[in-house]
Amino acid sequence: MNAREKDFPASAGGGPGGAADAGERNLAPGTISPHAQPASDAPATGSSRFHESARAQVAGRAAYIDDLPELKGTLHAAPILSPVAHGRLRGIDAQSALALPGVRGVVLAGDIPGDPVLATFVHDEPIFARDTVQHAGQVIGLVVADSAMQARRAARLVRADIEALPAVLDVRTAHAAQSYVLPPVTVRRGEPEQALADSKHRLEGRLEVGGQEHFYLEGQIAYAIPREQGQWHIHSSTQHPGEVQHWVAHALGLENNAVTVECRRMGGGFGGKETQAGHMAVWAALAARKLGRPVKLRMDRDDDFMVTGKRHPFAYDWQVGFDDTGRITALKLTMLANCGFSADLSGPVADRAIFHSDNAYFLSDVEIASFRCKTNTQSHTAFRGFGGPQGVIAIEAILGDVARHLGMDPLAVRMRNLYGIEERHTTHYQMRVEDNILEPLISRLAQTSRYGERRAHIARWNAANPVIKRGIAITPVKFGISFTATFFNQAGALVHVFTDGSVQLNHGGTEMGQGLHTKIMQIVADELGVPFERVRITATETGKVPNASATAASSGTDLNGRAAQFAARNIRDNLAAFVSGLDGCGAGAVRFRGGQVMSPTATRSFDEVVKLAYANRIQLWSDGFYRTPKIHYDKVTLTGRPFYYFSYGAACSEVAIDTLTGETRVLAVDILHDVGTSINPAIDIGQIEGGFVQGMGWLTCEQLVWNDQGVLATHAPSTYKIPATGDVPAHLKVDLWPERNPEDNVGGSKAVGEPPFMLATSVWEAIREAIASAAGPEQASRLVAPATPENVLRALGGG
Repeated sequence: MNAREKDFPASAGGGPGGAADAGERNLAPGTISPHAQPASDAPATGSSRFHESARAQVAGRAAYIDDLPELKGTLHAAPILSPVAHGRLRGIDAQSALALPGVRGVVLAGDIPGDPVLATFVHDEPIFARDTVQHAGQVIGLVVADSAMQARRAARLVRADIEALPAVLDVRTAHAAQSYVLPPVTVRRGEPEQALADSKHRLEGRLEVGGQEHFYLEGQIAYAIPREQGQWHIHSSTQHPGEVQHWVAHALGLENNAVTVECRRMGGGFGGKETQAGHMAVWAALAARKLGRPVKLRMDRDDDFMVTGKRHPFAYDWQVGFDDTGRITALKLTMLANCGFSADLSGPVADRAIFHSDNAYFLSDVEIASFRCKTNTQSHTAFRGFGGPQGVIAIEAILGDVARHLGMDPLAVRMRNLYGIEERHTTHYQMRVEDNILEPLISRLAQTSRYGERRAHIARWNAANPVIKRGIAITPVKFGISFTATFFNQAGALVHVFTDGSVQLNHGGTEMGQGLHTKIMQIVADELGVPFERVRITATETGKVPNASATAASSGTDLNGRAAQFAARNIRDNLAAFVSGLDGCGAGAVRFRGGQVMSPTATRSFDEVVKLAYANRIQLWSDGFYRTPKIHYDKVTLTGRPFYYFSYGAACSEVAIDTLTGETRVLAVDILHDVGTSINPAIDIGQIEGGFVQGMGWLTCEQLVWNDQGVLATHAPSTYKIPATGDVPAHLKVDLWPERNPEDNVGGSKAVGEPPFMLATSVWEAIREAIASAAGPEQASRLVAPATPENVLRALGGG
């Protein structure tokens, strides 16, 4: 409890007749409580099954890579980091490191047998720094030793001879110098310049939004094992085993078939293990090749911070025109993405920021210019939302400023601009919004959260209290589901039925705690009509399902779940045809449910049917493949249909700020979110809660600070603060929207991993409302993200 905690008020939503008790979760009608485990003969989907690893994790028996028994002779690697942000690398002195007991060698760029540049799409990032270093923390090489601690101590003794060069550390400086990792992109509709000139009201402004560290519980790790005949087995904590396979093979000068990558589970990813895990695996493999022994590379948390990319910080400049009702009539938006020193995934991240800069709102005359700026910092990468949050916050900040300029309720301005109002249905990238539930969803949330009543109560509070000010806001999300790179929207799976009737499943997706494996096990169980407990999942492995896409873009269940469903359906169809021959009926008359196989004339156990089928040489295993339909777009103009469907949601957040210290507190949150027909309500609600709190951290307390030498100063939990349990509001209520996905998606469900993250924009807007009540609308528009106490005080005029 901080010194002024007693001064913060309770939420206006609490108390009799108010919003629900802390942690209340409401489900769509007909769904099962997230706390209840269904009967074994009940359908597996639509019920809150425990996470498939939950019991093992609680008991400490779920193995992560660092828990695996190490092979005899295993060595450990640690990175040699650049101490400067930009410079000419003239040489390396490793003598002091090599003299330490247990040190076995040093691995540098000259030890790479294959391409010295990583196999990224842009091919612009060296495996190890060669002639130049481009950010403080760039990996120059590795020290390999008998233990991790020996390797780390030795790595700190390596001296790099670097001639310092001028560094670009600020995105606006990079933009002024036209320092870009990729060419700028502009999307335009209508005539925004003329529309601006004709608008009754005009505003302009700028916004700065910081990045975010992934802070996965399990740090980056890889374990590279040489096998016979030039083959390799890589244990990698990765969201994209196929890419790790490709990168390792490319660096070793091998074909992909020589490398197998395995991942049973990760201890969190959030996008930080989509490309970044590939670096670890390549480095470990290079060390293992040079020394001829297995090598594990487990990053120290501080090194992890210094080496890996973050969420892209963004800066914005904008001009907006609007009428007396708050409807936007013109918008010109410039987005400056801080990409760091290489492209990594900055292109598609910045593209998605463009796609989501409308969020839920129709923009008639608009120009969005996106600049992908090169700076001498870590190469920023994927993070939950993948550019979507950086697009959403811009338009929400603009609408908040418009509302305060007109003296209107911001919710009324948001409702006025929604898609679907007066037949406005087409996005600025020419995709029609066909499944729009924005207006009824937001209206229901406003009613159930008592938004209007609470807003009036807060106004009275603020008039009577000079120090503690409160704010409330509702913001929506409309998030497109699919990879924007169309070719990634494919997946494969394998399903095996053994002769005892048990089922084994494998697919190309990876488990990072989000419950993907659990959902797909539920889908397969129902497709075969067997109890959930009869299905087991095996580790994701490139030797089983090849060429799999990353588990990202919220599409893990959509893609892999459908592929697994098709594989199981093939087996079921084989069994149905076999039973129809036994019983003299059509295959369509054979039903599978509750571990039973029923025809019009006989009922047999699934196990019995499987034994009979095997004896009659019926195939009991199958693969499945799925490709997302309907999607297409022109990557040059960024127009078309990049998304299969949209997920929707809205959040109502109430906050309080201390105008003397700048401290903020989130008092209450009500969420109404669209997951279609939930495959597992408990997992979906957990994703909504977790995504929201992570988004809240991005916008309130998680601040990345680079000093004037370009060194990341916030590189440990002591200086970088993620939300703790005490930051979660006492009132956090989640409701699920009770409608099926209108598109033909697996189980009628919708993706849930990323969209809830953007609901935390409501916290940001509520804080700006509180600042406006204390110091006026213009001061609220000065707030930069995250809303740390220092930034809140500056916005209030205190610095």
